[in-house]
Amino acid sequence: MYVGALTLDLLLGDVRSLKQKRSAVRPIVAEVRRRFPAVAVAETGDNELHRRAEIGVAVVSDSAANCTEVLEGCERLVAGRPEIELLSARQRLFNDED
Repeated sequence: MYVGALTLDLLLGDVRSLKQKRSAVRPIVAEVRRRFPAVAVAETGDNELHRRAEIGVAVVSDSAANCTEVLEGCERLVAGRPEIELLSARQRLFNDED
């Protein structure tokens, strides 16, 4: 069994309040859930900053290749959104021997 984790650090566009931030992040999280129903996804950090967001994605699979493929697809989906800038993406892969 393999568990893949992806952390995405985002810079949001013209956001001036936490309410606007929620309005910008919520559709991103919803789209990842819709396109990749087997993953868990949530806003995981930078909660107090208006223009920054951290999104975490996790997937469980029987193969490392499938975990990597799904996480890369999630990363491409988020990176392709024109209203945000993807500052960094960190992938980690864990297996049952870790």
